[in-house]
Amino acid sequence: MTTATSEVREIKIAHSPDSDDAFMFYGLATNKVRVPGYKFTHTLTDIETLNRRAIDDQHYDVTAISFHAYPYIQENYTLMACGGSVGENYGPMIVAARNYTLAEMKKLRIAVPGTLTTAYLTLKLFAPEVETATLSFDKIIPAVLSGEYDAGLIIHEGQLTYSRDGLTKILDLGVWWRQQTSLPLPLGGNAIRRSLGPKVQSVTTKALRESIQHALDHRDAALEYAMQFARDLDTSLANRFVGMYVNERTLNYGDDGREAIRRLLDMGYERGVIPHRAHVDFVG
Repeated sequence: MTTATSEVREIKIAHSPDSDDAFMFYGLATNKVRVPGYKFTHTLTDIETLNRRAIDDQHYDVTAISFHAYPYIQENYTLMACGGSVGENYGPMIVAARNYTLAEMKKLRIAVPGTLTTAYLTLKLFAPEVETATLSFDKIIPAVLSGEYDAGLIIHEGQLTYSRDGLTKILDLGVWWRQQTSLPLPLGGNAIRRSLGPKVQSVTTKALRESIQHALDHRDAALEYAMQFARDLDTSLANRFVGMYVNERTLNYGDDGREAIRRLLDMGYERGVIPHRAHVDFVG
């Protein structure tokens, strides 16, 4: 006699090893949020690597991406309507060991965390001719401190720790973007493979939204889990950083958030930074 077993659908998820992403995926990663018939597996790697992998091989069913990368992957992926990191009048920063005027800054060679990051796209919208060099995001502050580069474009926790290292903020690109557009700055989101089909896309998006809500509802436990990924942050700073990028807008971009994504990518295309016109659509 044989017993029928239900087939389990594996969903391969990739995201960055940062406290905000860890907080967001806490429910799914620890099985606090379960979906019958589905198994979620997690791969953690830096965002620029994820951007490149999404272009090259579509290995993951769900992947965190910089919004700048979306036009390059839109044929194979669509955006999930939740899980985004959005700067509300804050975002990636240009920092240096001494103060520079904005005119001086545009003549510097700036270390950037990858040419597919939204930080890089926003920098190029601000200063199209600026010279850049790509470094791993965690090596940018040390490279500026050593004098290897005059300035650095920082993302992740560096936005809260740069002054502790003795660096000076030259420009917050989230503030600049708000001044230009009156919109928040959409930095990164989660993309899901189109080939999964509408049903699996819908179930997976709902699971991510429930994971985010679970973390927000159980903040202390989720933050404790996220602390293992909080590079050089104490609990207070980690809580602040998570609050910047996992909040009500992470559950739902809102009309202005969706408009901001489209505006950012349209501007990138119109100004020659992005070679492809983006056709932005969402699941859920």
